[in-house]
Amino acid sequence: MTDAGVTVALAALGIVAGLVLLRRGLSGYRTGVWIGDTATSRISSLAAGEVRVTGTVDPAEVTLLSPLQSATCVWYRSSIRSGGDDHRGEFVEERGIGFRLRDATGTIRVFPRGARLDVADRFDEESGMFGETPPGLDLRDGTAYAPTTLVNREAAIAELLTVHQPEHSPSGGLMDQRGSSGGRRYREARLEPGDLVTIIGTALPFGQLEDPDGADRLDRVGDPLTALDDPILAAEIADARAAGTLLTPEEAWGNAAIEGFGIGRPVRAPELDPGVTAPVLATPVEAAQIERTFDLEPDLLVLAAGPGTPLMIGIGTPTEAVAREQGRFLLGLLGAVLAIGSAIVGAIALSSLA
Repeated sequence: MTDAGVTVALAALGIVAGLVLLRRGLSGYRTGVWIGDTATSRISSLAAGEVRVTGTVDPAEVTLLSPLQSATCVWYRSSIRSGGDDHRGEFVEERGIGFRLRDATGTIRVFPRGARLDVADRFDEESGMFGETPPGLDLRDGTAYAPTTLVNREAAIAELLTVHQPEHSPSGGLMDQRGSSGGRRYREARLEPGDLVTIIGTALPFGQLEDPDGADRLDRVGDPLTALDDPILAAEIADARAAGTLLTPEEAWGNAAIEGFGIGRPVRAPELDPGVTAPVLATPVEAAQIERTFDLEPDLLVLAAGPGTPLMIGIGTPTEAVAREQGRFLLGLLGAVLAIGSAIVGAIALSSLA
């Protein structure tokens, strides 16, 4: 290929890269305007409709354990990528679960399905020259889900302020780390209890959510309940519900339908086989707390994506969220300059080939 041909090829790449940056920049501009033009509301005085709220993340019934650092969180995006030619061990996973947002006036339940999250990586490391794992890597060994322990506020604050030394899991806990021909890069972004976030979405009564269970998950990676998204199965469930043949939770799940059963403090006695040690029942105070945790009133306002209104969750204050979007817009303007400059250079190179 001649020098002019190489120039044309590079110019084409420059145009594509510039247009991609420009598209992202324009998206950042629109998002920044959207965030900036929406006034912050107090949770205690929310009205149904599009709202912007800022507060602290509180866990709900269930939390997640992140794959790379085994950290308690309500959302994570994790990846392990190989720098060599062997890509068989690459790993990418993103998962979220419902949580509560708390400000000085109250709390509101957040259903994250379909949300866009603007959260930076908390962990970004590479393996060593000889394949040694980076400091802080603590691969999850087991399920991604964990029940939230009912503790008082003081104990929760003390736990958040305690510095824990990382413990490294043995190789193969999450995936086999051996056999790669190159180094690996480990990246993980997380949303953790105690994080300050800004959320824009729709406040609506819980009873108006079309699919509360599905809305409580950002996605269902590796979840056997994915089949519930099947339209045929959904239609069969609707027919069974209309015919009155659909089992109640108590009939279908047995002890699992008892509030607090999975966290060791059931609100009523479960049915057990002879000789099985009965769990300690929740005290009246614990039972009331558990029932408030697991049962949401139909008229209770929750925060979710609404028709025509996406759900945006950004780390930090509204000012910080707008600043990040403005940065993306400026990068998009640089992309426009790159695309225009590449087009000019490409045109000159093409004229020399003619």
